[in-house]
Amino acid sequence: MFDFDAGKLIVIGIVALVAIPSKDLPRVLRQLGQLTGKMRRMAAEFQGQLMDALRESELHDLKKNLEQEVDSAVKGVGLSGSFDPMEHVRKQITDTVEQPAKLADAPAPRKDEPGA
Repeated sequence: MFDFDAGKLIVIGIVALVAIPSKDLPRVLRQLGQLTGKMRRMAAEFQGQLMDALRESELHDLKKNLEQEVDSAVKGVGLSGSFDPMEHVRKQITDTVEQPAKLADAPAPRKDEPGA
């Protein structure tokens, strides 16, 4: 923010020695140090809050992207909303029971067909 190099600090120090009486100089320097410390703490707190907000925003975006990927993967597999294992077992049992009935109802292959 402020670009203070050694030369500028020396000029400020000389002006302070001339403008501020020597008996008040330690008190002024102490107050200046306290002010500087307070400004640094405020800047660190602001930076911490900003980083927390960025981290939260990134986590929200990551969560949204992950949910979209999972939804697209579920649609790609052919699952709808939720997976019901009992329905899957019920379908297998029904297919197994109905398969011999379908074979019995099928017409018998003719003898003149290849593979018979």
